Amino acid sequence: MQLDFVKRELTIKLVYYGPALSGKTTNLQALHAAADGATRGRLMSLDTKDDRTLFFDLLPLSYVDVSGLSVRLKVFTVPGQVIHGSTRRLVVQGADGVAFIADSRVSETDANAEAFVDLKDNLAAQGIALEKMPLIIQFNKRDLPGARSVDEIAEMARKGTEPVYLATATRGDGVVESFVGLLHRTWRALDEQHALGEKFSFDGDVFVADMAKKLGQSATLSELLGRAVAGRRKLSATKIRVGGGP
Repeated sequence: MQLDFVKRELTIKLVYYGPALSGKTTNLQALHAAADGATRGRLMSLDTKDDRTLFFDLLPLSYVDVSGLSVRLKVFTVPGQVIHGSTRRLVVQGADGVAFIADSRVSETDANAEAFVDLKDNLAAQGIALEKMPLIIQFNKRDLPGARSVDEIAEMARKGTEPVYLATATRGDGVVESFVGLLHRTWRALDEQHALGEKFSFDGDVFVADMAKKLGQSATLSELLGRAVAGRRKLSATKIRVGGGP
């Protein structure tokens, strides 16, 4: 988080993490398409010839509250390929919240698990425990053959603590809900740590609800948050958290 008291500007960094080709860039593209023109900035991407993210994607979103506080959201992706480990470490530095984008297919269980452990390790290198980072999990690619059933994912989600969302990012399904869930968790963590709402007379729930509207959602904030499958207890970073067996 970056805060300029003089200009009354707050910058929040959100990072979309996950294995290669799980749909991180597609999520940002869908968010960019959903956002109104006054809210979204230019989506910046650097791709390789096979359409995989080489360095990162960046989607800037902005919001100005009635209190006069200006909020800038910088939404990044990381490259999922194993060879780009140093880039992932760099991009996740200073993250205020993370969306882990998992591939719903059973065949991608190991890739999901490896990427999740990689996230845990990269946060630990910054002195941040995974459970201290605002985190949501999205199971993407629900439309592909071999995807885990909703019941399977719901059962796994009930064993964890992070909100879990279902998505087909190529159609935009579940994308905004996942983002709203991440933003809500992130804001609550920042507000608890820095008392931002009190210092700036800023209502965080109104902020998140307004952002949802700017992303084309007419549902209430409680309805959007209720679309997640919420976990009940914490597990270590194992395959079960992102699609594995016992």
